[in-house]
Amino acid sequence: MSALRWRIKRKLRELLSLPYRVEVNSRLLGRLTINQILNSGRMDSIQKAEFKVSSQGGEDGIIQYIINMIPIENKSFIEFGVQYYTESNTRFLLMNNDWKGLVIDGGKEYIDYIRHDESVHLMHDLTALQKFITTENINQIFEEAGFVGDIGLMSIDVDGMDYWLWDAVRVVKPRIVICEYNSIFGPERAITVPYSPEFYRRKAHFSELYFGASLAAFCVLAAKKGYEFVGCTSGGVNAFFVRKDVAHQLPKLTARDGYVMSHNRESRDRKGAHTYLGGDDRLKVIKGLPVFDVSSNTVGPL
Repeated sequence: MSALRWRIKRKLRELLSLPYRVEVNSRLLGRLTINQILNSGRMDSIQKAEFKVSSQGGEDGIIQYIINMIPIENKSFIEFGVQYYTESNTRFLLMNNDWKGLVIDGGKEYIDYIRHDESVHLMHDLTALQKFITTENINQIFEEAGFVGDIGLMSIDVDGMDYWLWDAVRVVKPRIVICEYNSIFGPERAITVPYSPEFYRRKAHFSELYFGASLAAFCVLAAKKGYEFVGCTSGGVNAFFVRKDVAHQLPKLTARDGYVMSHNRESRDRKGAHTYLGGDDRLKVIKGLPVFDVSSNTVGPL
């Protein structure tokens, strides 16, 4: 019986270590892919650098390409809206490049999980904070965590007030900024949902399609803050911006040139069931809802 118990415990340990071993192997493959990308030289589209290890789509590869194309003096990052931090824009950057990081989420369950994930919280210089970020407190949160000035990267994905939060940032000047844009808003209008510190995507509209800002709105904000728009992921989810003083070797795009429509089919009905709408059918569901035009500073219907 003791021999059987020992074999069972060994099998349990092997099963528990399986996700870690899979991630280690994925990182090794990622490093090989990085070498292939860098050997290809300068690219006319950041999408050609895409690969995924820990990111939602091809963001891992794009980040690796950009950080090898621009100088990074302070190898640190901030990412908020990370949930469990198992799928994020900066996890590979933390574990492969050993950058210092600050991750923030409003959910206690998420931050508790990160703090007990020894592969990231014990083995790397990562600060995990449970905070609900607003335009009023964002700079204080960064300062109190010790993240100020010139940093490497900031990633914003809060499914709502993304535009307003980047606009409010004053205490850090990231060299790279990643924002999730709402491709349903199209490539033309520079619009965002109006600011509300209590905004919650699921409560804002039953479809969960009414959130965030258009790519054009982020491009207007980026120009105001001294950034170039260098491209989107091929999945039409995240947009990349690089500070003008270091963006010399990267493509400079307009919102129209770089726009990618997402193929996500996340829409829901009033009962919360998925309806799997795609294309322009998604826009019809939220048409008429209020949006803020960042060019004219006016609120009007979508």
